[in-house]
Amino acid sequence: MIRLLSVRLLQAILVMVAVTAIAFIMFRFVGDPVASMVREGATQAEKDALRAALGLDRSIPVQFVHFVGQVLTGNLGTSFRYQQPVTDLLLNRLPATLELVVVATVLSLAIGIPLGVLSALKPHALLSRLTQSATLVGISMPTFVTGLLLILVFAVNLRWLPSSGRGDLVDLGLWQTGFLTLSGLKSLILPSITLALFQLTLIMRLVRSEMIDVLSSDYIRFAFARGLPKSYIYSKLALRNALMPVVTVTGLQIGQLIAFAIVTETVFQWPGMGLLFTNAVGYPDIPVLSAYLLFVGFLFVFINMIVDILYTFIDPRLRTK
Repeated sequence: MIRLLSVRLLQAILVMVAVTAIAFIMFRFVGDPVASMVREGATQAEKDALRAALGLDRSIPVQFVHFVGQVLTGNLGTSFRYQQPVTDLLLNRLPATLELVVVATVLSLAIGIPLGVLSALKPHALLSRLTQSATLVGISMPTFVTGLLLILVFAVNLRWLPSSGRGDLVDLGLWQTGFLTLSGLKSLILPSITLALFQLTLIMRLVRSEMIDVLSSDYIRFAFARGLPKSYIYSKLALRNALMPVVTVTGLQIGQLIAFAIVTETVFQWPGMGLLFTNAVGYPDIPVLSAYLLFVGFLFVFINMIVDILYTFIDPRLRTK
């Protein structure tokens, strides 16, 4: 167990070093922020002064060393657009994105796993066939199309739910949440369904495939031959072994949901980190872009470590390795 954690920690450090280098290099070529920040008709001297103030007049190696030093101290720089510390901007937007991702993940697991088990136990039933057909639509439909259709039906035509925004919030100090207000909960429904749809269909199809493979294995046949209750066989023996790849996919999907919530947050104008990133691309706000990439990279690394640890609880054989 200790050896496994040590190896994963070393791998995580190496990955984050690579992500830091990529974050620095990639966003140095998205545009000139000085051109967006100076007033119209600014002189060359004013542009040069602003460039020097931002540190963009230094050589690339010097800028990279300065950037790494800031990252190691937790200072991700100052936003060119908002003139605020990037760390504060990300922390202010983080609750909105995390709430959206948490609700989307819970929905996908709560619906996807039971439907996957049902379609595996009764593959020829009408409900299973309809569910399989619906998953094809869910996987094929682009996220922005799903979001716009939900807005058209439930916000424009039926007027049941809001089409944008986060609703009324309750300030809990370090966290502002919409879970405690009716408008906040209603505002969360459409974007969370939009974000959860692809993951839901993926989990359902994966659970179905794994359950079918597990149910055809010898130890399941032996369990039936011994006369063990079906509920015990399906829940304790079959489903537990079928959840191994589901844990992996869910862990990776949580990171992807955070990283790629950009489209959903843009469609619903959800004030999270994805919308902040979208606005930063058009400016271009290089510190925000770099910090977002670093944050997403850290999340992927951290989630992968958590998934590896969960493996040891799901499969006891891994604890001896």
